[in-house]
Amino acid sequence: MLEAFFTNWWVLPFLIALLVGMLCPATGAVLITHRRLLQANLISHAVVPGIVLALAIGVDPSLGGMLSGLVGALVAERLSSKSKGNNEGVINTVLAGTLGLGVLLIPLLGSLRVDLESILFGDLLAVGQADLIRSLLAATALLLLLKTSYQKLVYIGLDPEGAAASGLNVSSVRLALGFVTALVVVSSMAAVGVILVIGLLSAPALFGLNHAPSLHSAMVRSAGYGFLLTFIGFLLSIGFNLSPGPLIGVLCLLSLPFLREKSK
Repeated sequence: MLEAFFTNWWVLPFLIALLVGMLCPATGAVLITHRRLLQANLISHAVVPGIVLALAIGVDPSLGGMLSGLVGALVAERLSSKSKGNNEGVINTVLAGTLGLGVLLIPLLGSLRVDLESILFGDLLAVGQADLIRSLLAATALLLLLKTSYQKLVYIGLDPEGAAASGLNVSSVRLALGFVTALVVVSSMAAVGVILVIGLLSAPALFGLNHAPSLHSAMVRSAGYGFLLTFIGFLLSIGFNLSPGPLIGVLCLLSLPFLREKSK
């Protein structure tokens, strides 16, 4: 009976949707406390050139996307340090430029066939075991980061200047967080795409952070809200024959008014 259950066409997409639905908000809670959500948005767009290039040379696209996302984030950090007070402008420019580069590489590489729509917006119903493995690897990376650097993450989130003054290597912790973020974004590509993933990183995390007594509590609550959103989104997508990724993104938007009421 168990074997028959896992051979159903919807089981693997459902498991990946729920895993991504918990993983993204938990990561998003950390990013929001570190004021790094804009960098996460940059990474989600900067992975596209790496994915396209990896596919062109026959390498695992998750590896190419992760490296590309990290390079984009590092370039933005470097340019931001030279342009004081204009960080958001620099990040948004790099975001648009890297996404544009990824789109241009598709026709430039000629023989390469890339389903750009599935990369940008996801295609849950076409996932395979490799997508599940990517999601599990991203979850493992996040757990390792928490196990080795939880107190540092809390300290930097509360007082980055004080953490740096105390001798803590803030840059290395942020680089590790960027690495995990890139993994999470790439692993979420099949579920919601690299564009809509920012909704899952943000909306459930806002609920989870609301009056949370600790970062750990906020992450657990965020994962719970994300689980609920993806569960509802997946069921509605099957019932109404809609694309799961965009529908989950819409549900993230529709949930925000309830956050306002909860905050009162």
